[in-house]
Amino acid sequence: MRFLNGCLVLFCLVLSVPSVANSNRVEQVEQFVAAFNAQDAERMAQYVTEDVQWLSVNGDKITVETSGKDNLVTAMSGYFESCPSCQSQLANFTVLGSRLSVVEEASWRQKGKPRSQKSLAVYEFSNNLIHRVYYFPAE
Repeated sequence: MRFLNGCLVLFCLVLSVPSVANSNRVEQVEQFVAAFNAQDAERMAQYVTEDVQWLSVNGDKITVETSGKDNLVTAMSGYFESCPSCQSQLANFTVLGSRLSVVEEASWRQKGKPRSQKSLAVYEFSNNLIHRVYYFPAE
């Protein structure tokens, strides 16, 4: 009986490991976007690897928007200056291995009027940090 109870506990632990990793990835992306919404590039950097890449995917072309943690901080700081009203909300998380896909709805004000657009983003993780972000064209 003890053997069966031990096996049951071990089986439950094995099944819960992926869900813990999944919830950690969701939480990391949520914190990363919360830092974005606070327009805090330094805090965003806490959630990424040293060699992070921010990539735009458009058809058969992939453009490297920025590469490296320091460059990300510089690029985001400039972005926040150019768009002080920019915010992002997340929906429809899907975690598959080291990647998390999410629909991001960006919103901002342009000439006093609210604007928004949705994009698909894929966050790739390495050692529990965001290693790459792939952005697909807005819909």
